[in-house]
This record gives sequence, C-alpha cells and structure tokens, in this order.
Amino acid sequence: MAAPIELWGGHECTVNRVGERFSDQSLISGHDTRHDDLDRFAALGVTALRYPVLWERIAPADPSTRDWERTDARLERLRSLQIRPIAGLVHHGSGPRYTNLLDEDFARGLSVFAGAAAARYEWIEDWTPINEPLTTARFSALYGHWYPHASDERSFWLALLNQIDGIRLSMREIRIVNPSARLIQTEDLGRSWSTAPLRHQAGFDNVRRWMTWDLLCGRVVPEHDLWNRLANFGFAARLAAIADDPCSPDVIGVNHYLTSDRFLDHRLRRYPAHAIGGNDEERYADVEAIRVLSPAPAGLRGALREAWLRYRIPLAVTEVHNGSTRDEQMRWMGEAWQIAGELRQTGVDIRAVTNWALLGSQGWNTLLTGTGRYEAGAFDTRSGAPKPTAVADLLGALDHPEVQHPVMRGAGWWRRPIRLLYPPVPRAAPVIETGSAKDRQAPVPPLLICGASGTLGRALAKACVHRDIGHVLLDRHALDVTEPASISAALDTHRPWAVINAAGWVRVDEAEEAAEACIRVNTDGATALARQCAERGIPTLNFSSDLVFDGAKRSPYLEADVTAPLSVYGTSKAHADAAIAAIEGAHLVIRTAAFFSPDDPHNFAMQFVARLLSGERFAASATHIVSPTYVPHLCDAALDLLIDGATGLWHVAGDTGLSWHDFARRIADRCGLQQALIDESSPHELSWKAERPAYAALGTSRGLAMPSLDAAIGQFCDSLPVPSRAAPVAMTDA
Repeated sequence: MAAPIELWGGHECTVNRVGERFSDQSLISGHDTRHDDLDRFAALGVTALRYPVLWERIAPADPSTRDWERTDARLERLRSLQIRPIAGLVHHGSGPRYTNLLDEDFARGLSVFAGAAAARYEWIEDWTPINEPLTTARFSALYGHWYPHASDERSFWLALLNQIDGIRLSMREIRIVNPSARLIQTEDLGRSWSTAPLRHQAGFDNVRRWMTWDLLCGRVVPEHDLWNRLANFGFAARLAAIADDPCSPDVIGVNHYLTSDRFLDHRLRRYPAHAIGGNDEERYADVEAIRVLSPAPAGLRGALREAWLRYRIPLAVTEVHNGSTRDEQMRWMGEAWQIAGELRQTGVDIRAVTNWALLGSQGWNTLLTGTGRYEAGAFDTRSGAPKPTAVADLLGALDHPEVQHPVMRGAGWWRRPIRLLYPPVPRAAPVIETGSAKDRQAPVPPLLICGASGTLGRALAKACVHRDIGHVLLDRHALDVTEPASISAALDTHRPWAVINAAGWVRVDEAEEAAEACIRVNTDGATALARQCAERGIPTLNFSSDLVFDGAKRSPYLEADVTAPLSVYGTSKAHADAAIAAIEGAHLVIRTAAFFSPDDPHNFAMQFVARLLSGERFAASATHIVSPTYVPHLCDAALDLLIDGATGLWHVAGDTGLSWHDFARRIADRCGLQQALIDESSPHELSWKAERPAYAALGTSRGLAMPSLDAAIGQFCDSLPVPSRAAPVAMTDA
C-alpha cells in the first residue's frame, strides 16, 4: 500500500537583490529572531519543511567566512521535532554580493558552499540547491526586475545554465558526503495559450517551461526543440556537457499559482495598458489564462498530469499559496490537496503537498521590487507575534471535510463566473471537465448578518456574495435586537455558524435628543444578541466607533486606550463594548471610523462628490481628525478576522489620520474634481448637535492592516462615473 500523501510546509524565505539592496523575507517576517516558529510549524502536522540554508545569509561578504550559528540552532530544532528539512541554498537570489547569475564562477562558488553545508549537516537527506532556476533567470536576466538586471535572451539562457550547473555541481559535492541525498527540484509550471497570430510565442513558452527539468534530466540534446536556439547563442558545448552528466531530480517539485497559466492576445484593445508586453518583434497582451479562457484552463491538475506524463518521476506540489481573502486561501489549499489525492488514485506518483508562505509574504505584488503589500499565510505576523489563521486549522483537517470551516463549502473565485476579467475566449476542452465547483447539496450553516437596511449590513452581504460565503441578511422585522424573543427565534431558525451585528442606531446628531432609543439598540440590543449567541456557542462580530474617545490624545488611539465619549452615540458604543467583553464566549468587536463607499449615497464622500459634480461648493471640517475607512476593505478584513476565530477588541480603520477637509481634497485630486469648491468649516457652521472628538484617528496594536488610504481612494474614484486618473487603456490593435 502506498504511503499517504505528506503535508509539507515552508515559510517564504527569498533573499533577492534589486540594485544594491538585498531583501530577506526571513527578516521581514520576523522569523529570523523567533526561535519558536518551528514549534508552530510542527503543530500543523507537517512532516517536512522547505528550509533556508541560504548562501547569501551564511556567507554574505566572503566565500570563506561563514556564519552557521542561526542555521545550526534551527536545523537542530527541526531534527528534534522529527521534521525533515529540505535544505535550500539559493531562493530567487543571484548569490552573495561577490557573485551573480551571469558570473562564470557562480556554479563553482555555489558548489563549494554546498559541500560545506553538507559536511556540516550530513544527516540532511533532501536538498534544493536552487529554487525555480528558470523563473529566477526570467526575472533576473530576461525581464530585468532582479539583479543583475539583464534583459536579453542570451543573458537569460546563461543565467539558467549557470544555475543548472550550480545544481549539478552542488549535488555532486553533497553526495560525496551523503550518497543517498535526494534532489527535490522545484519550478513554477504553467501553460500558455494564445490567439492564432501568437501561436508561435505560446508554443515557444510551452517548450521553455520544461527547461529546468529537461536540462537536469539530460534531455537537451541535438534533437530537443530548443537545442539549435541555444547553440546559436554559443552554448552547444555546455549543453553537451550537461547532457553527458545529468542530475535527474529524485522528486520534481511543481509550483503552480493561479497566475501560472497565461494567455497571449494580439488584440490590444481588449486589455489595460499594464497587461501589454511583447517580444522583440511583437506587442501583445499577456494575462492570466484563468481570467479570460472559457472553459477555464486545467490549472494545477493539468500541470501535475503533464509533468508526470513527461518525466515519470515522483512529484510533489512544493508551493501552495493564494494571496487572497482567507476563505479563498483555504479553498485553494483544500483543492490542491484534493487534486493530489485524486491524481494519486489514477497512478500519478504524488508524494506531498506543501503549504507555502506559512508566515505570509511581503511585496510579491511588486515582484519584490518594492515594499508592496503583506499577504498572510497559515500565520499572520503583522503584530510581531505570529497568530494562527484559519488556514492553520484547515491543515489539520484536510482529510476530514466534515470538520472543516463552513466557508470551505463555497467555490473558489477561479471556479465561478467572477474569474473572468476580460472578454472570454473559447478554448478546446474535453466534453467532461474535472474540478468543477463543489457539490453543495448537503446543508451548511449560514453566516447570519443583522442590519439589512444599513450601509454596513448590505456591504457585508455583498462581500459574502463575492466570496461565495453562504449567509442570510435579516432586517429588523426578522431579527429585532431589542426583542429577546425575536433574537431567539432567528438564531434557532437559521442555526448560523456566526452572527454579525451590523444593525444599530447610526444617526449621531439625532441621538442627542433620543438617548433612550439609541442606547436601547446600540447597547442593550447588542448585548442581548451577544448573550443569546454565547448561550448557543455561536461566535459574534460587533462594530464599535471612534466616537468612544474624547480626542484629548494626539496620536492614534489603540485598543488599550480608555474610552471617554463626548456624545450619546459614543456612550452607547462604549457601553456596548464593555458589556460584550464581559460576556463569556467568542466575541469579536471591531472599532472603526468614517465610512466611505461608492454603494451608499449618504456617506460623506459620495455627498461631496455629488455636490462638486454639480458645481456646488462643499464645506468640511478642517479641525476634526479621523481615519477614513473604505467599507469594502473593512468588510473583507472583518470577515477574515471572523473566519480566523479572532476575539476581543480590534481597531480596523484606514491607515491615515486627516481632517475631513483634507480627506475631501484627496478624493477630489484623485477624481479630477475642483478642489477650489471645497471650503473649510467649523462644527457650528456644519450644524453638528453632537460633540465630536477633535482627534479620533485609530491605530492598532493587533497588527491588522488594510490596504492604504491611497489605494482605497483609488478604488473609490475608479468606481465613480467621473474623470479619474486610472491607468490608460491601449486603443490600437497590433
């Protein structure tokens, strides 16, 4: 009987170079200084860990000066935890400062380091001397993103051949120490499709994608499709030497992302400018195939099947990560595990599936050329101390769908119509396609959302639809938080897995003259709902406000700051926060601020945009500082926290504190509206009845970060029918 498929793991460990700047993901994530991360990984049930023993970290300045101290401790801990390390020596790097991928001595230098590593860790069986050499060569020597920033085809092939020789020579040195050492060779694997005029480019891409493994397996001989192309660059002798002394992988590591499959289209008019690229002779759009092909490409299943049929070498899925919302991350991992199991049943020798970027990753949306955004993984490190996400829980339940989180019953975005961003292009496909959306015949508990008449309730429901999270949205007639019997009936009827209370009194000024009604809903009703949920073991998500503070502070308010409300509305929220915190059970309270959204005509941003579009003047306070919060971003962050099982008080708001007046000017600037029509005004002139804190910017000690205010304003303005500064669209065909 075949051994079960193993669960492997790995934290994003890239050390790469852009210009003179080295970027180290282990430093960025904090793993470098946390000795207990490996125990966290062990608790996930991983049997092996792709782990960095990186040349750039151990011998950064001089090849003969090596600092093994940190690596010694980490590898020894892995050994004591009985987790098998898969040692990586170069991960998307160009080597230390004294070499690079185009250096004729790169391979020899790496092999010397590999021999030293093997001598020090002779017990390590599995090695990946270089991660994704073809991909690294493309980004470093063909596209010019990474050092040494070449951008020509000969340099690309030279960088690849130097890495292949580096792998071959490194494994030779490693096997002198440990003859049974295995080569686990990783590479990103996708497939290209195209319109007819670009079939030659897609065909070339579909041959080139195999070159890492073809070279190592000794397949690049004169009969190979690319032999002549490389020989014309002067590499015939090197190809012959590699073919005469191959180093076939013991396990082929397939890294496949939702962006790995590509579609090339000569019809430029269909696509935004950022998608337009080309080769030396042609311009064309290069987009994710999943966003345009109909039916969808075969994806990971197709990549694994193709790799098996080509090589008949054992496979592992060596990176599974999806930079998306939590539910989509979980679905992608669950689908990868399911696909591996199904292919194993058909005879494909798949040994493992790897949950990648356990600690998240930073900057991959910029291809590591800038700071970029953070994407969490099985752990979220933004607070400094890694917090398990729902992905961590999933890893322990991959073989037990019955105990997986209810959001796993939804289909990933790549299985739904929303995947299509461009006019669909038909592709030939079998009559029966595998991997369709999941069967949802069995009942699944919904997420219950109170507040159907409010901005936030409707926005949360919209986010759930977009994310395929089963939910029910109830208005006051179906669930009145001021009536215990109504609460009980709704909870017992729907039996939700969680309840979001987005209902409540929101009219801040009117509350000054209706204090009893405001408190009855915002304090008493919210508390009653949380209490009844606790009695049934149902988690809750509740919303609080920046108006619980008095504004005396002059730095962003954190979760631990004492509340001191100035208004009835603020008091109602502060009392609710305290009351819910005192109730046993799993209660999450999100304190937020200053909503803006294109879906609500009554919020500040929409009102002033409408006035300016009509040529009218608009007055805004220049003395009250807030943290404008984009509602779609808030909803995604709130749902992620709820899915993760977060509890307690969290501040979730925009990352910038500024006055209402400055906020209006920022939006006007981005939308191309007349800033001269925006006037400064005082609370008296604005007819505010309720006192507001002069300073109410929110910060957080919990580490949660939403997209920046600039990104939020950009999305807001791009959704409006007004002139904006969105990226231009190419308007001519090739």
